[in-house]
Amino acid sequence: MGMSWEDVVLIEEGKNSDEPTVVTVNCPDKAGLGCDLVRNVLEFGLYVSRGDFSTDGRWCYIVLWVVPRPSLLMVDWDGLKKRLVSCCPSCLPAFYLNQLPNCSKPPPIYLLKVFSLDRKGLIHDVTQVLCELELTIQRVKVMTTPDGKVLDLFFITDHLDLLHTKIRREETCKHLSGALGECCISCELELAGPEYESQQAFCSISEAIADELFSCELSTTENRSQALSPDVSNVKKAVITVDNLMSPAHTLLQIQCLDQKGLIYDILKISKDFNIRIAYGRISTSVKGYRSLDLFIRKEDGKKILDMENQVALCSRLKEEMLHPLRVIITNRGPDTELLVANPVELSGKGRPRVFYDVTFALKTLGICIFSAEVGRHSTSDREWEVYRFRLDETRGLTSTSNRAKLDIVDKVRRTLMGW
Repeated sequence: MGMSWEDVVLIEEGKNSDEPTVVTVNCPDKAGLGCDLVRNVLEFGLYVSRGDFSTDGRWCYIVLWVVPRPSLLMVDWDGLKKRLVSCCPSCLPAFYLNQLPNCSKPPPIYLLKVFSLDRKGLIHDVTQVLCELELTIQRVKVMTTPDGKVLDLFFITDHLDLLHTKIRREETCKHLSGALGECCISCELELAGPEYESQQAFCSISEAIADELFSCELSTTENRSQALSPDVSNVKKAVITVDNLMSPAHTLLQIQCLDQKGLIYDILKISKDFNIRIAYGRISTSVKGYRSLDLFIRKEDGKKILDMENQVALCSRLKEEMLHPLRVIITNRGPDTELLVANPVELSGKGRPRVFYDVTFALKTLGICIFSAEVGRHSTSDREWEVYRFRLDETRGLTSTSNRAKLDIVDKVRRTLMGW
């Protein structure tokens, strides 16, 4: 007899607003399951404050204590539950499986065209509506016309897998028109055609910009746009200890580093990409801004990680992800000012959740208008990156193009992305 859907994922909301919600997942195990679950938690705007992982290789039991960021965020807990259940290996009766999105094949891509009058925060307002409707942005092209109008092209997928229905498409356009008000001129939503493939390619990035954007090291030089502000310079501190004596069957990985809202996802993403299985893990609460993790791990073949080269490679990639999960620079593109944000994608091809949302929110908070924006992929020698490019409107909001003003923009965007 299969487990009931209600038993696979349990969500117990906190009794008070300051108490975390407890998410419990009890299902068959699979490689990368923890990463997939935490990724979806992050997509719903939630921060993992604590966590416990346990598996015998066949069945897993995961408990996550989560809180919304920001605290006033309204969370669709039923939607989250369905999303988490869809990540779990099949242990459900056919009736329940028919109620869940089909994750075995790539979802269809739809093209959303929004034509409107321009105003500050416009792109973020559209992005917020899409997030609330569980629509994920895959690619973006934003263009401002000389007469002050904006054409937004969003290539999106639907986690509910309902955009093929007229009701879902009309509901999406209705929500967008309501959010934009009188600024909205038209809204169209249709299945994407060959134009999506043309958006996959990315205009070239100069060698100098690529060197800075994809560098493994955080800059401490004042004239480089990734330079850290003094109060967050301790982000460069991280400790990883590999212990093969504590357990006869597992390698113990002990991690301590500065906390940020996507930290657990970043660590589990590397474990997934390296085919590392976590038999038991404990994620402690943040203490004075630092997070500690104890992970009992082993290789895909069930053996401990004894080879020093493998240990060094794993620790090196983990440190890179913990210290510098997102790259943010600001530069000149001809006469214009351009903000670039990059993050490495999973080997599965999935990018990091809510990056476009966070960047547009930061720029809206600063009162800076976006003249154009696009999202694409860029490949380096060892990985693929998702790159976001924002051409800033110097006539509205961008009050200064001095080096100090640009560094302030980078600092605000980075803090928003990291949840600081």
